Amino acid sequence: MAELNKDKLGQFQKQLGGYMNAGAAVLMISIGHQTGLFDTMANLPASTSAEVAQAADLNERYVREWLGAMVGAGIVDYKSNADTYYLPPEHAALTTREAGPENLARMMQFIPLLATVEDQIIDKFHNGGGVPYSEYNGFHRVMAEVSGAQFDAGLVEHMLPLVPGLIEAFETGVEVADVGTGSGHAINVMAQAFPKSHFVGYDFSEAAIATGRAEATSMGLPNAEFEVRDAATLDGSRQFDYVTTFDAVHDQAHPRAMVKGVHAILKDGGYWLCADICASSHVGENRGHPIAVFGYTVSCMHCMSVSLAYDGEGLGAMWGVHKAREIFAEAGFVDVIVENINVDPSNNYYVCKKT
Repeated sequence: MAELNKDKLGQFQKQLGGYMNAGAAVLMISIGHQTGLFDTMANLPASTSAEVAQAADLNERYVREWLGAMVGAGIVDYKSNADTYYLPPEHAALTTREAGPENLARMMQFIPLLATVEDQIIDKFHNGGGVPYSEYNGFHRVMAEVSGAQFDAGLVEHMLPLVPGLIEAFETGVEVADVGTGSGHAINVMAQAFPKSHFVGYDFSEAAIATGRAEATSMGLPNAEFEVRDAATLDGSRQFDYVTTFDAVHDQAHPRAMVKGVHAILKDGGYWLCADICASSHVGENRGHPIAVFGYTVSCMHCMSVSLAYDGEGLGAMWGVHKAREIFAEAGFVDVIVENINVDPSNNYYVCKKT
């Protein structure tokens, strides 16, 4: 063994210890979000653990241990002379439901969710293949919560206006499809905002489509339609003026077939608005990416694996802009503009015109 650089060894030891603490904090932040503790504390003055637990209607002993972790992580302030805990407003602005899409606590839920399939993923490292959607209990719920906050805050005001003339067309009345719609909230937000247009959501998950239909019914949206369908089977038998896709291409078993299907269902001169992860297709260029570790981890343990489970390409979440342009051009989209918006910095927005 080569002689070790003691300074470098010590620095790496601290780095690994930091990862261990950060990973533990992620689990506790996820619990804080799901139990509503952050929301409760945002409305409390400095309080004892008993007072926090009472306000949140939770068990005090568990709340006290959670608070200890939050103090250790620097998320909650603690006054030892009064034995009180306080969530600073600057921290509440990134951890409460009131923060809308800025609430990063809801993102932490992905880590414990992925941990539930760790043994299966390790098996795939040895034997290949993938883990199917059915094994990820709660994934649709978390994804719907995360994307729903973004759609509520920015779909109509910031995302859709990226397409030239789209808002005016939607107000007049057009046919629109959302491919890989998941739980369908994007469809319902658009249908509510533009009652003269007709919106169709396609997804291969029956449970997700059922959620979208139920929401459309509760919102009283006669112009929202949902259909269980694999995006790779779109054949152009039904045509649309506009198509949208939000964080769905990289999850597909057969993304190239999906993109070709989008091109087929789009009328000549129509636009496809595709949102997908903002990254490079080259690993070296992602070293400075703010969520590179998270992106590759989610990809390895979900996006890529799910695709491989269905004998797919295994594109992965970090497929990047270069690969996207390649696949889009292969399908016939030659006029592609890449946009970015502040309300959703994690995604590239590809504005693709069918000529």
